[in-house]
Amino acid sequence: QVQLVESGGGLVQAGGSLRLSCAASGVISSIRDMGWYRQAPGKQRELVAVITSGGSTNYADSMKGRFTVSRDNTKNAVYLQMNSLRPEDTAVYYCNAQATTIIPHYGTYDIWGRGTQVTVSS
Repeated sequence: QVQLVESGGGLVQAGGSLRLSCAASGVISSIRDMGWYRQAPGKQRELVAVITSGGSTNYADSMKGRFTVSRDNTKNAVYLQMNSLRPEDTAVYYCNAQATTIIPHYGTYDIWGRGTQVTVSS
């Protein structure tokens, strides 16, 4: 099965920066979109940013200009550079990928990581 493992979360002061990384492993034929979502306590999971295999990006409005998503297709990895962090950015950040694999059956699956905590103090 395809697995996603995130890293790079932590505690940072408002105005600071963090870089999240996510790597996919397993039997992978290809990966279409990769991206980041987040979920704050008591709130629904929301889109942060998505990047296609060709490099096209889409951001939530509140992240535009502060966050940058990128990927390395040779490593099946996606990254999120977060600058000018605000207390309201505090959340668990989840990596997501649409991965084509032959396990358990050939198809494209929506894969989620377990999440990494980002806490921004004021």
